[in-house]
Amino acid sequence: MSSSELDEYYEEVVDQLNCNASFCPPDPSEASPVAPGYCTDVTCALLAVANVIIVLLGIAGNGLVIWIAGFKIKKTVNAVWYLSLAVSDFLFCAFLPLSVVYIIRGEWEFGSFMCKFASFILTLNMFSSIFLLLIISVDRCVLVMFPVWAQNMRNLRRALVMVLLAWIGSALLSLPMAIFQQLDKKHKKCFSNYQKDEEHIAVTICRFIFGFVIPFLFIITCYFFIIRKLRSNQMARSKKPFKVMTTLIVAFFICWMPYHIFKLLELNVDYEHVIPTGQKFGITLASANSFMNPLLYAFMGKDFKRKCYAILSKIESTFEEETRSTHRGTSITYPGDSKLLTTV
Repeated sequence: MSSSELDEYYEEVVDQLNCNASFCPPDPSEASPVAPGYCTDVTCALLAVANVIIVLLGIAGNGLVIWIAGFKIKKTVNAVWYLSLAVSDFLFCAFLPLSVVYIIRGEWEFGSFMCKFASFILTLNMFSSIFLLLIISVDRCVLVMFPVWAQNMRNLRRALVMVLLAWIGSALLSLPMAIFQQLDKKHKKCFSNYQKDEEHIAVTICRFIFGFVIPFLFIITCYFFIIRKLRSNQMARSKKPFKVMTTLIVAFFICWMPYHIFKLLELNVDYEHVIPTGQKFGITLASANSFMNPLLYAFMGKDFKRKCYAILSKIESTFEEETRSTHRGTSITYPGDSKLLTTV
């Protein structure tokens, strides 16, 4: 093999290993000759459809939580948690279409700045979402284990400080994505350009430890203490709390574990043939957590459910009034006239 062929092979390997935090673009050589740059395989189409659904459900669900928590219910500590989590997931879903376009076209069309900024925002909201889930879990544990202390110490000011610290920590951990992310203008590829293997390893391990291992251990520990406390309470006869907590832990694990597994495999060249496809599925599952959070956390609260039911009943009554009004208007006819009188 000549030196030029070796260089080309090396560039292809580097492109596959340095996929950005959102998606690995499809191989241009696999594109259709009729529409170069667009994905035509089934896997690509399924991932694109799945992510479009995530965007729609995520924006709608988190937008509803933002509206309710921000304007419709009393400002409480729980409302601050839910509002912050919804804002994080809403931003994630708002920038996700850029990555969807990238995986479909196989080319980054949004310029060098957006290559860095979009990756930073997506990573920022990944960390902030996870940290906020951690804060919610710890807060619930404290409420169950130390109710009197929690009643005296929990207030809006401390809740806002915790949220601010979560966002600051998320921003600091997301900076490497903005630093190492670069745009290959020739091939229109947005990828992480690590100069040294040590940099790649450090970023990946840091993301795995602080973005999954530590939060997951804290979350599962908190719910362990909550379940043990509830079981010791003779009044807690319902099995619903245990089912809810189990669902939260399983959903967190399923959504985020595949993503981090394939990011770790990225460090080993032996798995380069499974990394691109695996990362696409991993980030899709991780993205799904953004529309699941409103269902698993916010809408479980009594205030949120009550307000949602009120909103839905108002919408339903509005449609019913429109239907009755239309029926009344269209039921009036006159002999010899085929027109229907309708109300507007």
